[in-house]
Amino acid sequence: MNISLSGLHWEVKGYWPYVPEKEKSMETGQTLHGVTDWLPAKVPGGVHYDLFRAGLIENPYYGKNSLHCEWAENRWWMYRAGFPSVFNGCDLAKERVRLTFEGVDYEASVFFNDQLCAEHKGMYEPFSIDLTGRIREENKLVVLLKGIPQEMGQIGYTSRTFTQKSRFNYKWDFSTRLVNIGIWKDVVLEVPGQAELSDLHLDTGYCEETGRIYVSGQGMDYRECRETPLWVRITAEAPGTRCGGDAELIREQGVGTAGRIAGRTAGKRDGVSRTVPLCDGRFDTVLLVEDPLLWYPNGAGPQYLYRIRIELLEEKDGREKVLYRTERNTGIRSLKMVHNEKEHENALPYTFEVNGRKLYIKGVNMTPLDHIYGNVTKEQYAYMVSAMVNAGVNLVRVWGGGLIEKEEFYDLCDENGILIWQEFIQSSSGIDNKPSEQEEFLELLKKTAECAVREKRNHVSLAVYSGGNELMEAPDRPCGRENKNIAMLEEIVRRLDGRRAFLPTSASGPREFITSEKGVSHDVHGSWRYEGNPGHYVLYGESDNLFHSEFGMDAASCEKSLKKFLPRASLHPTPMSQDPCWQHHGEWWGTYFRDCEMFGSIEKTPENLGLFTRCSQYMQGEGLRFILEADRRRAWQNSGTIIWQLNEPWPNASCTNLVDYYGETKTAYYQVKRAYEERHVSLDYRTLTYKKGENICLPVFVSNSGEAFSGKVRILVRSLSGKVLAEDSRSAEIPENRSIQAGMTEGTVPEEELFFVTLYLEEEGRTLSENTYMFGTREKEVFAPLFKNTGRAELKSEKWETRRDGRQCVKATLINTGERAVLDAGIALVGNQYYLLGSDNDRVLFPGEERTFSFVLIPKKSGGFSESENYDGSEVPKLTVHWL
Repeated sequence: MNISLSGLHWEVKGYWPYVPEKEKSMETGQTLHGVTDWLPAKVPGGVHYDLFRAGLIENPYYGKNSLHCEWAENRWWMYRAGFPSVFNGCDLAKERVRLTFEGVDYEASVFFNDQLCAEHKGMYEPFSIDLTGRIREENKLVVLLKGIPQEMGQIGYTSRTFTQKSRFNYKWDFSTRLVNIGIWKDVVLEVPGQAELSDLHLDTGYCEETGRIYVSGQGMDYRECRETPLWVRITAEAPGTRCGGDAELIREQGVGTAGRIAGRTAGKRDGVSRTVPLCDGRFDTVLLVEDPLLWYPNGAGPQYLYRIRIELLEEKDGREKVLYRTERNTGIRSLKMVHNEKEHENALPYTFEVNGRKLYIKGVNMTPLDHIYGNVTKEQYAYMVSAMVNAGVNLVRVWGGGLIEKEEFYDLCDENGILIWQEFIQSSSGIDNKPSEQEEFLELLKKTAECAVREKRNHVSLAVYSGGNELMEAPDRPCGRENKNIAMLEEIVRRLDGRRAFLPTSASGPREFITSEKGVSHDVHGSWRYEGNPGHYVLYGESDNLFHSEFGMDAASCEKSLKKFLPRASLHPTPMSQDPCWQHHGEWWGTYFRDCEMFGSIEKTPENLGLFTRCSQYMQGEGLRFILEADRRRAWQNSGTIIWQLNEPWPNASCTNLVDYYGETKTAYYQVKRAYEERHVSLDYRTLTYKKGENICLPVFVSNSGEAFSGKVRILVRSLSGKVLAEDSRSAEIPENRSIQAGMTEGTVPEEELFFVTLYLEEEGRTLSENTYMFGTREKEVFAPLFKNTGRAELKSEKWETRRDGRQCVKATLINTGERAVLDAGIALVGNQYYLLGSDNDRVLFPGEERTFSFVLIPKKSGGFSESENYDGSEVPKLTVHWL
């Protein structure tokens, strides 16, 4: 039995460093006081939010307030709480009791009933204290956190890192310096009873030829187990236990559903069970399942999960007594990485093969959800996973400069088919990027890695490990397996997991960054900005990379979000260098000059803030779409893309994210959703500008992640006013799980300053994919003619309903009532109590054209500094329309 202590009355108090150890002044004998009184505290949580609730600091996410909060990280903080001996119906004084801290941040001394019981350093390794025989009628627990280590942010020396603390806290391009300190995971009283299991390992595999699955048996050598074509392995340790063990496998319904997180529902109990004796305190059993229901990544099939129930049994007087029981979910799937087609010399395998079929990776990189990550709720994780599912994402890279996330996140990925690329906590630093080989650091890294592998290996969603982010032996030269640091991590993965792939770092291969040089781009990173017209299209359109695990495009946040954290004086378009608050919230990612270059001069007035954000977001969507389509057109020479980045941990005025801190989606989110759709039609081009009367011939491609089909590609060329300038169609046979060229757009550039090419992919009269591109004939400010006429999108109708799970849904119909085409015509919410996810949004809309979008509203249940927006039922949802 585990008893969470998060519900206790926790308090926290700040001290000058070392004062709690001294307690009284040597000179006067007086008690040394703290820098704060005792304050109500949240556990799990972080000190900054407790200070904010107490009124001792202003909201650090507003304006430049975070600069006034840095004192907090330089103090020592003492947490305290108490509990009785009879707690949650259990008399602790009569039981074996263990106090476990799942995560403290960063260095702690623990006192129980005024006795020092433990000292610990590190974020990710849990530690326990045996309280058996030490329980009193009333018990006092004190945790002293000794400030934060002076680690480096994004700019520094990787070779000199000495901690396993999340480094983005110390300042990154998408975050400020706001270094968390606190108890960031749960504190638990464990009452194990007479026996317990530890080091549980569920290792599932599947044989496509027979459709059966096997669990390796008692006494079977692990090498033999690996060679067995049908297997899943369940092992665990039961130290000091002489009883037997029973394992039961129960099939459950698939639980992943796009746009929501479903609860588990027990399915037909057609599983099997087996009882075996323990051998030297080790549990190792065999289960055979006929015709298993397989687990698939999002978009490739359902996410069937099985319930594993393991019991330790004692037979006495002819009866079996359950001494210990544990349950968890697992899925049955095969996963391996195979070599790419037309790959480069000495390349690693980068193609994911799941259940015998190649899976094109449609990925996102995820940063921590908040600077004060201890306050992140399961509902926040659920929204992020829902946003992934809704966008067609099938893999998330958990970035090495952030966190090894809480278990709730990995459970949600299991349930919803999101594969996980898990990095260990290491990252580049700009000045040097070579991983640290200091013995003290390697020992700390080893502990973190071993703990992470043991905890995460039982998740069916976990696909691959990586040594860290952008680790390099020399500039632009990624580390390999021969590096001492990387070799240690690979050995840990092999020893404790056994079968999952390990990549030395991301990126990997001869080059770190994307390049026009041929044959050297294996897994590459970059770029993170629009490379100009035509440079952007030449670079990415001609790339021969095998995998693209990090790249992005920047854009301003929407006007609604900017108004939440920028002072009134900063609410206008601006270059980053001309406003300190914009600079403080995303200094690397200013797009003002880029957007003026494409759309014409944007006056720096408050009235133009909305116009600027829409121009900025259009360019982000345009730039990202081209990269995704260019890579996907080359499947299977290229085997996947992972966008930088899905989210951000604090509000940025401009950033490379798709979803902002408040959960608002940018235009690029829906461009990505369309580029990641199962069947997608795209246009291959190398510039946005053409000369009037010029003859052009542009290839049309269809990318298909599903079964083969017979389709039709229809091409429509229109003017800014919506006039049809050219039309064509052709039939195409689309092969299974592959991209092909399905035709050409041929014709003469019209006598227009702007023209649009719309592609439709159809099957039996049904539109499977629709994609519109905007081109121009001006050499400079190519999109400026957009504003010569008035465009306007209006909400024609809205239809609300409530789903069975209680969530509100709405179908909204937009109509263009203006004189010209509008870009990114879409729907947003006026209020703040809901997240909004759509089947589609932000489309080009021509004069007189209507389009209907469907949305689900997800109530906000956030922690930390976004708690003020949480759903309380008082807000009546209201829609608003935006366009460019």
